[in-house]
Amino acid sequence: MRRKPFVMVLSGPSGAGKSTFVAGLLQTFTDLRFSVSATTRPRRPHEVDGRDYHFLAEEEFEKRVGAGAFLEHAEVHGARYGTLEAEVSNTLRQGLSILLDVDVQGGVNVKHRLPDAVLVFILPPSLQVLEQRLRQRGTEAEETIRRRLQRAPEEIRHLSDYDYVVVNDTVAETQEALVAIYRAESLRRERLQDAGGGTDVVAAWLRAESPSGR
Repeated sequence: MRRKPFVMVLSGPSGAGKSTFVAGLLQTFTDLRFSVSATTRPRRPHEVDGRDYHFLAEEEFEKRVGAGAFLEHAEVHGARYGTLEAEVSNTLRQGLSILLDVDVQGGVNVKHRLPDAVLVFILPPSLQVLEQRLRQRGTEAEETIRRRLQRAPEEIRHLSDYDYVVVNDTVAETQEALVAIYRAESLRRERLQDAGGGTDVVAAWLRAESPSGR
């Protein structure tokens, strides 16, 4: 028997530490892949096109929206972000689960399109801690930091749309919780499939265990 792959979504305010946890999950699970989002925002110095994001011009992004290329897309902090549907579907067809790092709008839209998706919200311990982390990473201008902090309470109001909420007090504890969530979701009964990809696993198991000739 095998298990049906699924989509796992991580969301949370900018500065909540999602990138760190994405890397940790990918290192822990060999059957998990990361969905690289498309965005119109400028590339930061340390980022690589195709690895961190697919960096698109506004015109190209809009063209793909019109072609229905996105599983979800939204405007966040003045830039557009989207998840390419082909990237997700191709990964699932390979029998691999896929991890998305998207904002709350995107997470809700993914759940609407894929009810089987698992939504996890990474919650900072407080707004003050979130501000400290944003400033420590030193990648945004003051105006951008203020905009992100102003948006955080609105993002947190979407907690009820998520399946799990993990408070990021420490990296180690949060990583442990996310690993536990992924393992538990992988073991859900409804994800069991027989060798042919069907869901009648009881009948398949009984056939396999029955003595020959009986």
